[in-house]
Amino acid sequence: MRRNLPPDYTTIRQQLEIYRLIFNSIHNGAIVTDARGYVTHFNKPYGEFLGVDPQDQIGKHCTDAVENSRMHIVAQTGKPEINQSHRIKGQNMVVQRIPIKKNGRVIAVFGQVMFKDVQDVRKLAQKLSFLESKVKLYEDELMNLRSTRYTFDSIIGASRSIADLKKEGLKASANRFPVLISGESGTGKELFAQAIHHASSRRMYPFVRINCAAIPRDLLESELFGYEGGAFTGARSKGKPGKFELAHRGTVFLDEIGDLPLEMQPKLLRVLEEKEFERIGGTATIRSNFRLIAATNQDLEKMLAENRFRKDLFYRLNVIHLHIPPLRERRKDIIPLTRHLLKQCAEEATLPQIKMEKDAEKALLSYDWPGNVRELSNVIERSLSSMDEDTVHVYDLPFYLHRTPGLPTASRPPSIKEVQARAQKEAICAALQETGNNKAQAAKLLGIHRTLLYKKMKKYHIPLAPDA
Repeated sequence: MRRNLPPDYTTIRQQLEIYRLIFNSIHNGAIVTDARGYVTHFNKPYGEFLGVDPQDQIGKHCTDAVENSRMHIVAQTGKPEINQSHRIKGQNMVVQRIPIKKNGRVIAVFGQVMFKDVQDVRKLAQKLSFLESKVKLYEDELMNLRSTRYTFDSIIGASRSIADLKKEGLKASANRFPVLISGESGTGKELFAQAIHHASSRRMYPFVRINCAAIPRDLLESELFGYEGGAFTGARSKGKPGKFELAHRGTVFLDEIGDLPLEMQPKLLRVLEEKEFERIGGTATIRSNFRLIAATNQDLEKMLAENRFRKDLFYRLNVIHLHIPPLRERRKDIIPLTRHLLKQCAEEATLPQIKMEKDAEKALLSYDWPGNVRELSNVIERSLSSMDEDTVHVYDLPFYLHRTPGLPTASRPPSIKEVQARAQKEAICAALQETGNNKAQAAKLLGIHRTLLYKKMKKYHIPLAPDA
């Protein structure tokens, strides 16, 4: 009849069995010696690799059990040897020898074969290199999907002002403070915003653009902050995240910040200061770690004096200020920009290299470019559409660029653009007079949206008289 063993005895025996199974399952072989270098443990994978019986090695000195062993040396020095080369049976292996200490004294040494052949290490290194290349490829693809096309290398110019702006922009990319970019329409404000984002630590995260002038007032709040399902008539049943929510860990670019309605400005200020908000119709607080870049072609300081822009918001935005001068104030940039645009257009249209004759370059240099780089780009595209060879001549340029220099302005024939502007202004004035300054009726009469009417009135300096 079997004797009843004490519970603790059964537990100890089970634990020892588990430890034995674990030791024999260590891949590529393992060995343990005492402080004098005599083998106390030798697992099956090591025995199979060396072609010996593991049990026969117990009690042998490590130098008799394993060729070129250094286990006894590690026992003496107490210093581990990690990922060391060990030659056995004419082949190099990679091993590690780790001293086991108790009360500061070495009582045993654990040895393990990490790789049976150095070639395995090379294979692993090659695999890691391949994986690193794939990760880099995926990072590049992810950055392309994040909608930032432009870097500081995309900003072309030979003027001192552009060189200084690029330096300031690069400095701004290294911190998290808000940036305010000012400049006339067409100077490249969004290009600088994207370049700052791309050079920053946030480049792997979204660049979310919001044009404050293009979104109707009644939709702006829901666009910025999002809304919960059923928050208002026409809302999606599942709700919708706002731009600030989508820009978490990335950058929010508020273009035309000067057109932000006055009633929205304190709400924006709170988001900038607290980095938290609630969706329309929601109660949960949403936190978003975004960096803000704003841009304007308006004089915000003048708007402050006219109480059309809040001072507290202005000071919160105007931490880092970059002002991009108009093209007429940096004429050194005109030809480099022209050559860059010609090259870009040629590549997109799969055309050979396109040159520009000197007279055409002089015509470009003598023009004031009220539309700045955007107008220059338009001129280049129009010229390429009409040219018959690989060189842009002066007669390929729009007429208003190569008319006789020095001709008095009054005697010059008006350009199509000037004629169109004059006709639009006259039509708007006539419609307003016809409707008694009722903007809604005037817009309907003109066949345009009321928002566009306001923009045109602002553009042509037509007084915003009260509606009738």
